[in-house]
Amino acid sequence: MKIKPLHDRVVVRRIEEEQRTPGGVIIPDTAKEKPMQGEVLAVGPGARDESGKRIPPDVKEGDTILFGKWSGSEVKIDGDELLIMKESDIMGIIEGKSAASKAA
Repeated sequence: MKIKPLHDRVVVRRIEEEQRTPGGVIIPDTAKEKPMQGEVLAVGPGARDESGKRIPPDVKEGDTILFGKWSGSEVKIDGDELLIMKESDIMGIIEGKSAASKAA
């Protein structure tokens, strides 16, 4: 199934962070916090300003982003846990590393 967000909403898949501390201690699932980085899977066409003109989004599909701990709404689509959030919930775009190399 494919999802197309509306307005200035963005669909994000969380990127799992390292399972160990720098000292080599493995962190159990119950102690881990949810990651605050994700890969943008889909982007809406953008919000509209007061005159009705569309404002294009700053993020695009494939971007790796940083967002707040409680940002977005969690949804499950085809077994994947995803987040749908407004573009304003995104704090920044992480440059220099692709999501694929980050998840590996």
